[in-house]
Amino acid sequence: MGYNGMAWTTLSILLYICFQFDLTRARALTRSDIAVPSPETTGPCALMVIPRGYKCEEYEVVTTQDGYILSMQRIPQGRGGGINGSGGDGKRRQPVLLQHGVLMDGITWLLNSPQQSLAFVLADHGFDVWIANTRGTRWSRRHVSLDPSSTAYWAWSWDELVTNDLPATFDFVYSKTGQKLHYVGHSMGTLTALASFSEGKLVDKLQSAALLSPIAYLTHMTTPIGILCAKAFIGEIITNWLGIAEFNPQGCANFTHLEGVTNLLKTLCLDPNVDCYDLMRAFTGNNCCLNASTVELFLKYEPQPTSTKTMVHLAQTFRDGVLTKYDYGRGEANIEYYGQSTPPIYNMSNIPKSLPLFLSYGGQDSLSDVRDVELLLDDLKFHEGDKLTVQFVKDYAHADFVMGVSAKQIVYNAVIAFFDRQ
Repeated sequence: MGYNGMAWTTLSILLYICFQFDLTRARALTRSDIAVPSPETTGPCALMVIPRGYKCEEYEVVTTQDGYILSMQRIPQGRGGGINGSGGDGKRRQPVLLQHGVLMDGITWLLNSPQQSLAFVLADHGFDVWIANTRGTRWSRRHVSLDPSSTAYWAWSWDELVTNDLPATFDFVYSKTGQKLHYVGHSMGTLTALASFSEGKLVDKLQSAALLSPIAYLTHMTTPIGILCAKAFIGEIITNWLGIAEFNPQGCANFTHLEGVTNLLKTLCLDPNVDCYDLMRAFTGNNCCLNASTVELFLKYEPQPTSTKTMVHLAQTFRDGVLTKYDYGRGEANIEYYGQSTPPIYNMSNIPKSLPLFLSYGGQDSLSDVRDVELLLDDLKFHEGDKLTVQFVKDYAHADFVMGVSAKQIVYNAVIAFFDRQ
């Protein structure tokens, strides 16, 4: 296939994704009982936490080394009370940092009821809960000098999340609490953490890490849309051909010449015979345990933007079968950035063997495929026996770990037991 043919194939895939995101959101947009947040006047605390009876603190002062200003939310106690930093028994609450995945934000951890959402479950169990929001997402779109409408603002891949965002959030929580953190990551929140740990970063401030739907390899990814995008090198072509720096699925309807088709699809979605939830299944696998109200809430607030370069980087991981830093595609460009013609490898076997890790993965997950998790576990085969806990949930797919109605009983209780042992 020639360059133009590949470009049009890629564009078709991108438009399909855009239309499907608009389609799946259409039914949720008809609900009148869910308020759309205004980033300028409110945040996750006012939107999702305080109305449920929890104290919540908003922070918009977490500045990365490269100038991005990130927001964080803190749930310092459960509904049962206790002062900041301590539980009702007077013991200091251990801080837990929650890091969402790609195309998501911190609301990931708040979508279900307080009895089912990890952030609330941890707070009620006596932890001091901190929620991160990656650069470029709804509440982390500020920079000391760059505007989000500029190409320069989006000139980063997930490498920069490893080198800048995670250290900034770790340092901020550590400075506020004076304690080492427990960490929970989902999806790309596990990838960035594993990459950091493999380089010996963050571990001096880390008590333990729980990784849900862990991603280090994508070789066996089975999500149909993900495979199409990766095989077409979607990000590289979109970046080079169209010059798009921001990958924003919600922004697709802004293409004026596509509004008619998008509106038609939204209208079709109002038909009760049309299943608007197929996209989540196509991306994540056959989730067993989501309820309709949680899915509608998800579609109300998500997906979130990321950089096109991040999508390229993920596609490279699938395409090459190796976890490396961003590949600039030309030897001289890689030499300029890395001092070598190929991008450096993130070696998972370099993760400190005494670092307490909890890995939970699902048998139906199309993104974090069982075979890829097994590759990661092989890298960790020399981990100290009592420092590695592995949980396999046969019926779970990617979204079940953060949105499943049974996640507390199956996964979160195991995470808490793991934290309590450290």
